[in-house]
Amino acid sequence: MSPDAKTERPVVAVVGPTASGKSDLGISLALRLGGEVVNCDSVQVYREIEIATAKVPPLERRGVPHHLIDFVPPHYTYTAADWARDALACIEEIEARGRTALLVGGTGFYLRALRVPFFEAPPTDASLRRRLVTLRERRGAEHLHGLLRRLDPERAARLKPRDWSRVQRALELRLQTGEKISTRLSQRPAPPPHAARLRVFALRPPRAELYRRIDLRAEAHFRSGLVEEVRGLLARGVPAESSALGAHGYRRVVEYLRGARSLEGAVEQTKLDVRHYAKRQLTWFRREPGVEWVEGFGEDPRVREEVARRLGLE
Repeated sequence: MSPDAKTERPVVAVVGPTASGKSDLGISLALRLGGEVVNCDSVQVYREIEIATAKVPPLERRGVPHHLIDFVPPHYTYTAADWARDALACIEEIEARGRTALLVGGTGFYLRALRVPFFEAPPTDASLRRRLVTLRERRGAEHLHGLLRRLDPERAARLKPRDWSRVQRALELRLQTGEKISTRLSQRPAPPPHAARLRVFALRPPRAELYRRIDLRAEAHFRSGLVEEVRGLLARGVPAESSALGAHGYRRVVEYLRGARSLEGAVEQTKLDVRHYAKRQLTWFRREPGVEWVEGFGEDPRVREEVARRLGLE
């Protein structure tokens, strides 16, 4: 492939809420573009975390290569910065083969990390993170935000208390290194060259039907052995507080196995959790620049043709 061809080739991202058909659309586009899928879902990166992840089984990928899926041990904390580094390497390798990279998944923070690179940060201190999580669970997100106001007022002024994950990361950096994250952010590297070629398509299906799908999927996960999967992971030494077991569905099963809620309560709370998560995903992508919205589910032929038309594939 000539340098000019590579410059013109888009990097396509298919994003949107959970259960909206992103994987179907991504595979369909990959077949038409001569592309390969790069997973952009923070749970699908983990090995042994299967039932509630909606990973596309290898036999259903229609020959399309998939990257950054099923490769991280479940006890490991894999960060957005890790994913951005690995995804960039995948994009470069895919394009070096003359093919198109398609980022597929609903983790908006991953995609942002790829477009706006992080500064260099120390590895996660698992012990410190556990202490902050415990503090948040016992005293609330407002307490963590108040602590950040004392340690890094500039960063605290830019974050709301409910954005507890970023509040917590700012606290971790301050307590680990003594530096303020607001200072580090001013040293952020420039976006990679491919960022200017990124086309982001976000699915926006009818909400009532999306929520119905979410509820049915949650029930199916529990019928398919989600409790047994989590019990096995815990028995093999995966910490209950790990990022992998913090995923939707898994965290409620952990609570059930600890006797903190009934099985029926775990199912119903999982449905509520995932519906709320889908709403947050839509809100997140509405705030991202340059997103092209597509009305409907990814498996709908009309949606596939609409995205193909916008990409000039008619």
